[in-house]
Amino acid sequence: MADKETKDAGKLERLEVMRHSASHIMAEAVSSLFPDVKFGIGPATADGFYYDFQLPRTLTPDDLSAIEAKMQKIIAEDLPFIREEVDKKTARSMFSAQPYKLEIIDELPDKTVTIYRQGSFTDLCRGPHVASTRQIKAIKLLSIAGAYWRGDEHRPMLQRIYGTAFETKEELEKYINKLAEAAKRDHRKLGKALDLFSLHEEAGAGLVYWHPKGALIRHIIEDFWKKEHFKRGYDLLYTPHIARVELWKTSGHWEFYRDAMYTPMEMEEQEFLIKPMNCPGHILIYKTQLRSYRQLPLRWAELGTVYRWERSGVLHGLTRVRGFTQDDAHIFCRPDQLEDEVVGVVDFARFMLKTFGFEEYEVKLSTRPEKYAGTVEVWEHATQMLKGALNRLQIPYEVDPGEGTFYGPKIDISLKDSLGRTWQGPTTQVDFNLPERFDVNYVGEDGLEHRVVMIHRTVLGSMERFLGCLIEHYAGAFPVWLAPVQVMIIPIADQHHDYARKVAAELKSEGIRVEVDERSERMNLKIREAQLQKIPYMLIVGDEEVGSSTVSVRLRSGKTLKAQLLPQFRDNIKKEVDTKAIV
Repeated sequence: MADKETKDAGKLERLEVMRHSASHIMAEAVSSLFPDVKFGIGPATADGFYYDFQLPRTLTPDDLSAIEAKMQKIIAEDLPFIREEVDKKTARSMFSAQPYKLEIIDELPDKTVTIYRQGSFTDLCRGPHVASTRQIKAIKLLSIAGAYWRGDEHRPMLQRIYGTAFETKEELEKYINKLAEAAKRDHRKLGKALDLFSLHEEAGAGLVYWHPKGALIRHIIEDFWKKEHFKRGYDLLYTPHIARVELWKTSGHWEFYRDAMYTPMEMEEQEFLIKPMNCPGHILIYKTQLRSYRQLPLRWAELGTVYRWERSGVLHGLTRVRGFTQDDAHIFCRPDQLEDEVVGVVDFARFMLKTFGFEEYEVKLSTRPEKYAGTVEVWEHATQMLKGALNRLQIPYEVDPGEGTFYGPKIDISLKDSLGRTWQGPTTQVDFNLPERFDVNYVGEDGLEHRVVMIHRTVLGSMERFLGCLIEHYAGAFPVWLAPVQVMIIPIADQHHDYARKVAAELKSEGIRVEVDERSERMNLKIREAQLQKIPYMLIVGDEEVGSSTVSVRLRSGKTLKAQLLPQFRDNIKKEVDTKAIV
């Protein structure tokens, strides 16, 4: 296993160097086509590379073909990458016509600057790079996008070209096929095709409107979520969507998260804010009475809708929105209960992910950042509790140094979908900040008041992002227990409508979600449309089925099963639903 990990790490390092080198080759190709280009930056990414350019006109897909052709010529020339160090004055002279490079040079702390040359092209860069351009094996330019310089919407908008590079053409082809499959699974396209949700710029970007089918899927998930919480000793809460500004000043959100919060609204000479978090509301409920150590832990959950200001440029379907519902919970416990509670939370999260068909995930333990609340001793205690919980569960994890929140360390779980992509998922965060700010205590065995430890956690994430992930994971073909329509009954002719309605009524009486397609259309068209709607089962009924009290079963995959007696079909689908079968 260690040898494989070392080999994989080595390949990733080689790919990063090769992709970074490819970005330089792309920049040279662009400069040959657009001599007046102004260069931004061109790093490698997890899956490829990009470079930002200021150009005299907007690029088109045809430009990508021309740039890629130039890149192939540069690669074939086998030009060496040559590293040099120059002083900052020389560097400024070399890049005098490149304002973005000059900005970077002025910010560098060292007296010397590293540059790389290949052929007639020179770039400001730390490296490393491959030895020569011919070592770039298989490349492909993928897309064009806009990108603000330094990610600042007040700075110039540049044009970003994305590309990728692999060690073999076979690996590149495999990746391109994966991108094509991902495009088919895009939850924004499937959400529209399956009539699940919509977004409306005229009403406000980043706000989701759930259609009946999408709302039904969400209801099924939320109902399951609630039942599983009750099993594990949680109680449900509901808190208001707005609160006075003073509450958010006490919590620290006004200080630390103000840029992500909406503008206060004034009512009766008081300022209110629409909530970005649920936690202060839960604390207010906790403080309505004095709590004893015997009452702890208290596990309180809320499907709470919150609102955060996101720039329009980062909004993306369901996965990056301005209004979303967190599957939120807060646990108030004693310090000696912390590790057990974390074990319960992480185990709960794993159960939820497995139920929804996510077998693979990555776990990170994020530790104390430079700016933090509380003492080092308390942080170390909490971090050891998190480590202990992960070790008890025998879960492999990586330490992510300094990436904890300012109020405590955390465990983050990134789930992997059916294409191997990672999505932000469950999180477990230990918080010392809010108990301190709100003076949240319990009465101990000694009769004195002691600070509670507070755990913030989600076991799915936001409902919007999780549903976006689910849609893409299943390509819209939800497991039977989640499918908004589980069975479509298709009568062959008008005289079969009564039997179709009878079958539907019997299945509905067992809680199965059924529709009957009574339109005067060809049967093959009805079947095709039901498949496009990704309905798990189609029951075809005609003279033979009416005479034998059976149904002919067809799967959305196109496979046809043997005719079944209705009770047999009913029992089979009920078993699928009850066991939450994934296939």
